Amino acid sequence: MDRREFVQAALALGAAHSAPAFAQAYPSKTIKYIVPVVAGGGNDLVARTVAERWARVLGQSIVVENIGGGGGVIASQATANAAPDGYTLMQGYVATHGTNPATRKVPYDPVKDFTPIGMIGATPNVLVVGAAVPAKDVREFIEYAKKNADKISYGSAGPGSLTHLTMELFKQPIGVEIVHVPYKGIAPALTDLIGGSTQVMFPGLTAALAHIKSGRIRPLAVTGTTRHPLLPDVPTLAELGFVGFEAAQWYGVVGPAGIPAPIVKKLNETLNAVIATPELKEKLAVEAIQPMPMSPAQFGEYIAAEIAKWGKVARERNIQLDS
Repeated sequence: MDRREFVQAALALGAAHSAPAFAQAYPSKTIKYIVPVVAGGGNDLVARTVAERWARVLGQSIVVENIGGGGGVIASQATANAAPDGYTLMQGYVATHGTNPATRKVPYDPVKDFTPIGMIGATPNVLVVGAAVPAKDVREFIEYAKKNADKISYGSAGPGSLTHLTMELFKQPIGVEIVHVPYKGIAPALTDLIGGSTQVMFPGLTAALAHIKSGRIRPLAVTGTTRHPLLPDVPTLAELGFVGFEAAQWYGVVGPAGIPAPIVKKLNETLNAVIATPELKEKLAVEAIQPMPMSPAQFGEYIAAEIAKWGKVARERNIQLDS
C-alpha cells in the first residue's frame, strides 16, 4: 500500500466511525482550488467568482491556484495525487474530464482518480457563420455547404477541442466534408472566421456572444435541448431534428479519489447553495453560463457520459491525437 492509498484508507476508516464530527470539523484550514488554465479568461473567471462566495459559506479561505499546461493534464495530475482530505479541489471542465480523455492518452483516469463534488454550470456551443456566408438558418447553410463543399472550412480552438468535436459530430448527419483548420485557442479562430478565412464554426456561446451582438458573425443554432435566454430567437439543433447535440462548455468541481463522504456531502450542499443565489446567477450570466446543480453521483455520471459521447465521435471520425 503506497502513501496515497494509506491516507485514503485511514480517512475512510475515521470517517466511518465519526462521520458527523468529521464533517462538522471540516474545513479547519485553507482550501486550495486548482484551476487547470493560466490566469485570465472565462475558466479562471468562473473559478474566482465561485471560490470567493463559496469561501464565505464554508467559513474558510479558498485560494485559487492556476496550473496551466498540457491542456489541463498537469493540474489534473496534481489534483489526483493530492491527499484526499478535502483541502485540494480542482475546477474540472469539459477538456480535463471530457474531450481530452476521449481523444488522447492522459496520465490519469478521469473517473477513478477523482471524487466528483458537483457541477457549477455550462454554456452551449453555437453554430455560427461569417457575415459573408449567405445562409440565414441551418437548412440554408447545409444547402450552401453542399454547393460549395470545396470552398468551406471551419476553425476550432485546437485538435480534440470541443469546438473540433462538435463540428465533426455535426458533419455526420449533414453529409458534407468541411475542412478543419485548427488554431491555438478560440480567439484566433474567431478572428479568422470574422475575417472570412474560414466560413463556419462551433464556438462556446461565451466566446462568441460579443461578435454575435456586433453582427460580425451570425448564429444559426445552439446545442442543448433548450434555447438560451441570451439568444431566444435562435433554435436548438434538437428542435431542428438533430439528435445527441448536448455539447456544452461545462465547469464543475472534483477532488482526488477517496474524499470521505461527509466532506463530499458538505462541499456539494454548500456549492449548490452558492450557485443558486441570484447574485451568482447574475455573475455567471455575464459569461453566458447557466447554473446546473447536481449531486456528486449525478455529476460523476455526467462525466462518464461526456467521455463516452466524445470517445464515440473520436472513434467514428478517426480522431486519435497520440498517433
